[in-house]
Amino acid sequence: MDENGVVIVTGAGGSGCGRSIATRFAFDGAAVVVSDIDEAGGHGTALLIERNGGRAAFFPADVRKEAQVKDLVSFAEATFGGVSVLVNNASAPHGDEGIGSWMNAIETDLLGAIHTTRWAIEAMRRCHGGAIVNIASISALWHGRKSPGGIPGYDVAKAGMIRMTTRLASLAETDGIRVNCLAPGWIATDEVRRLWESLTPGERSARGVPSRLLTTDQISEAVLRLAKDRALAGRVLVWWSENAPHLIEWGDRGYRDLVEI
Repeated sequence: MDENGVVIVTGAGGSGCGRSIATRFAFDGAAVVVSDIDEAGGHGTALLIERNGGRAAFFPADVRKEAQVKDLVSFAEATFGGVSVLVNNASAPHGDEGIGSWMNAIETDLLGAIHTTRWAIEAMRRCHGGAIVNIASISALWHGRKSPGGIPGYDVAKAGMIRMTTRLASLAETDGIRVNCLAPGWIATDEVRRLWESLTPGERSARGVPSRLLTTDQISEAVLRLAKDRALAGRVLVWWSENAPHLIEWGDRGYRDLVEI
């Protein structure tokens, strides 16, 4: 099966990155299984793909519930004949900073990604290979902050996704399944763009807000590249909003700049 033949995109029912990623894979010729807890939005993404001549089907699934994830993967196999690519994009709404609010993000962004990855791997083994792309965030890279920002539960979950990616690098050799990760900066989704536009250049600088935003099209192109580039496995692509994307060096120990205790 062609590696881009059948693609599952979780969290693809909104108007942001998930929809952009799903439509980009469809434009590239893939059959796309759109998944989200937002059924109206999910059907809307699938309909958009079909109106543009692509192949798509919607399957509702809450990635926090492993049984629903297993059914999602089974649906992709039954409908389109297999699973070639999984994009772990589903993300929980951001809560406040209280530790009691952390679990919603951790259950959705991290544990949900673990569920989908587990069952997608089983399906990809039946197809003799595939690719998984995890969507993390630059917020998972900070070791403390000198300016306000970050949402703790989200940051913890995204840090876990980065480490899950590197730990699964060996699947490329054993099963022909490449797992990679995109850690982007600020993206011009509706909510982020409204906040960004409400700030002056000076306010952005003072609050550590970038001077420009990534577009959802840029994100979808990066995800497509990570899914298709056979030279990449277990790698993390970091894209700060104001710079070009770069891969973290394999084996990088991190925290190069240390201070005396």
